[in-house]
Amino acid sequence: MAAASWSERVLHLLNRMNNFYSAGSCRASCVRFEVDGAQVGWIRPHVAALLSRYPQVFTCPRGGAVSLCQGLDSYEGRSEAVHAVLLALREEDCLTCLRGWRDERYSVMPRFSDPPVMWMERAATSLFGVKRYGVHVNAYTVSDGGEVSMWLARRSSTKQTYPGLLDNMAAGGLAAGVGIKHTLVKECQEEACVPEDTAMTARPAATVSYTYEDEEGVFPESQFVFDLEVPVGFRPRIGDGEVQDFYLLSIEKVKELLASDDFKPNSAMVVLDFLIRHAFVEPDSEPYYQEFVAGLHRTL
Repeated sequence: MAAASWSERVLHLLNRMNNFYSAGSCRASCVRFEVDGAQVGWIRPHVAALLSRYPQVFTCPRGGAVSLCQGLDSYEGRSEAVHAVLLALREEDCLTCLRGWRDERYSVMPRFSDPPVMWMERAATSLFGVKRYGVHVNAYTVSDGGEVSMWLARRSSTKQTYPGLLDNMAAGGLAAGVGIKHTLVKECQEEACVPEDTAMTARPAATVSYTYEDEEGVFPESQFVFDLEVPVGFRPRIGDGEVQDFYLLSIEKVKELLASDDFKPNSAMVVLDFLIRHAFVEPDSEPYYQEFVAGLHRTL
């Protein structure tokens, strides 16, 4: 693959994963989702219309925003009231994203450093455009000669999202009330049978943030990225069935796959961040270096 072609395909990936910022996106027609006066998301007009049927929970769009009603002033009160609405909408089967209901609670807050104002079912977060957080692990080896190789996973063909595509060795969403390192260790153990003492050596390295839209809503996401160097003889094993295989690949092969349609998009971004931080992509040889860096760190 020619260098220019690779660069352009990677740039296309980053633009697609940040298409909420593009001209012609739904952003201009969205209303803010506010809780206690602070914005926590974006709501599309057709979703705002559905929510207006529940005036005991949501205010009608006013001043460019939909809010929770004033009487809902506690974490549990807000969470349970919104959850009841979502259950009702799920029964109507009018929103495709709710068909992927997971019974997983995600925290809702203006910024990660802020206390959560409520929790929300994971499958519904795109309806409200609330920011979702996750943990991704770049597992790699360094040979005696200094050659770096990466472990990639192939997702199970039965996965609800992105079935059969390449992924980081381990990754998972950050559930409400669960810590980042705890999530890392849990995902490493469940997906790749990595011993806890090995997983605990992973180093926090970066965050990767982006916002995209599709037919199911708005997805502002931020991934906490960890690098995990494992011994040359190490091999992950299939655990909970979310992965069907693991591959140890050279950096050149990883770069080639990164620009293909065979990679889960946000995981490809995490790998690109690894390649930049470890100087496998450098500004002297990569014409879109600044665009790559900017595309990995977009925030609402």
